[in-house]
Amino acid sequence: MRDVELLIIGAGPAGCSAAIYAVRAGIQTVIAGGAVPGGQLLQTSEIENYAGFENPVGGFELMDAMHKQCKRLGVELTSDEVLKIEGEKTPFTVTCSGGKVYQAKSVIIATGAKARWLGLDGEEKLKGHGLSACATCDGFFMRGKEVCIVGGGNTAFEDALFLAQFCTKVHLIHRRDGFRADQVTVEQARKNPKIEFVLNSVPVKILGTESVEGVRVKNVQTGAETDIPCAGLFVAIGATPQTEFLKDSLVALSDNGLVLSNERTHTTIEGIFAAGDCCAKYYRQAIIAAGAGAKAGIEAAAFINKSR
Repeated sequence: MRDVELLIIGAGPAGCSAAIYAVRAGIQTVIAGGAVPGGQLLQTSEIENYAGFENPVGGFELMDAMHKQCKRLGVELTSDEVLKIEGEKTPFTVTCSGGKVYQAKSVIIATGAKARWLGLDGEEKLKGHGLSACATCDGFFMRGKEVCIVGGGNTAFEDALFLAQFCTKVHLIHRRDGFRADQVTVEQARKNPKIEFVLNSVPVKILGTESVEGVRVKNVQTGAETDIPCAGLFVAIGATPQTEFLKDSLVALSDNGLVLSNERTHTTIEGIFAAGDCCAKYYRQAIIAAGAGAKAGIEAAAFINKSR
């Protein structure tokens, strides 16, 4: 068993930002980043809405810079995969794959969330080439083009309204003719002449080999299939928080798996904090995750310093 002051689980924007603030406060900080540290940004080819970059920056490039910054400041970045957290008060026992065990005075959970995809052939190849799970991130690249969006909740409708500001047409595809989205938002979309509803339908094929060229949809009532030409396909069917390892812990989760935390990133266990998409109810953006990580790093450092 290895004793550490602060163990951060996750090496995305939230985890790295938390580590930077904690280590600069004089806290011994270790990041358990998993086998492929960096999170969802590693799948993003161009990021144009992260402040500080005149030109678009690649997701891998951005995360590589964050990791190098952490290491320069003295953060230890490991590939440890956390399996469980035990304890109701400090110190906490954190078990990793391979049998490695940490005893940490404080823990920050920054494991992010994984976008839900459609499970269609060619998805992996087309991610970042017209296929996206983030309209706010990638919608700008569809300016003046026709796009499709899949989903029936608030995110899908808000994304459709956002895309309609600069796309020529937005096809909103949903498997039913009823929606989970707020009625007010649905009515706003219905009144927008650029948004076309494709209801009782599901995507069955993404058209295009090098980039998205269209979507084939199947009507679930008639079985008829139709091709919709488009340059972009946005999937807005939700995200799964990466919190499965917490199911047997005392850290409280919401019904959909989000870590329950307050404005100051405190969870239901004193000394355990959470930041980023693993606890975000509304905004899943890298820059917001980084800001939440900074708060978690400050709070964890204060907690550890009290016990010294």
